Amino acid sequence: MHRTLILRFLGAVALVAFASGCALLPPPPKPKPKPLAPQPPTKKSYWNAEAVTGEPAIVINLSEQRAHFFRNDNEVAQSPISSGKRGFETPTGSFKVIQLDKNHASNLYGEYVSASGGVVQSNVDVNKHQRPDGASFRGAKMPFFIRFNGGIGMHAGRLPGYPASHGCVRMPRAIAAHFFANAPLGTPVTVTGSARTRAEPSRPAKKAGATPAQPVPATPAEPAPPDAATPPAPAPESAPKVEPAPEKPPAPATPAGA
Repeated sequence: MHRTLILRFLGAVALVAFASGCALLPPPPKPKPKPLAPQPPTKKSYWNAEAVTGEPAIVINLSEQRAHFFRNDNEVAQSPISSGKRGFETPTGSFKVIQLDKNHASNLYGEYVSASGGVVQSNVDVNKHQRPDGASFRGAKMPFFIRFNGGIGMHAGRLPGYPASHGCVRMPRAIAAHFFANAPLGTPVTVTGSARTRAEPSRPAKKAGATPAQPVPATPAEPAPPDAATPPAPAPESAPKVEPAPEKPPAPATPAGA
């Protein structure tokens, strides 16, 4: 009996100690989610060249309408572009940076301005548009110009979302400044792919469609005058019939009045 009480007492003490120990133990740590690897955006620009060193290289993909910047084959930057439109397609091939001009201006495209600086004619192509008397040519601004093939280069400019330039590769101003500062002379530039240029001669199509439409309403309108001229023709015929009537009018005139 005494031994049974001792065993019960020890069991109770062990149970209390176990319960208190469980209460003091901290809860197991929750597993931390694995950090997602940074993914470059597909539509916007990004620049991360400071984290990687090595020889620079530029790849322009006309099919994607994007420019890529590499260091030792590691892509560190990407940007949307606007390449040459129809008739001014950006040429493909392997080239190198041959000129850097931060404040470049076109000598072919721009506007004619007066002596006071007012725009006389915009969207000028000096090869097609004659300069008005007293006006001067002001070339379109091409900041952060990176020339790599004749008159073709990369520069900051407007991006409408489709190929719209005269052959150059337009980029957002901020990313163009990065490319400019990190692509020294001799940097390889590869242009690949094929841009789907927009068909812009839509205005002539509208004029061609309007030409046949004009005669259609004119045709039914012209027969109206002949119809109007027809009634006067029978009038002379009825007039002669009225002339013999006065010989018999005394009798019929009275019943007609009645």
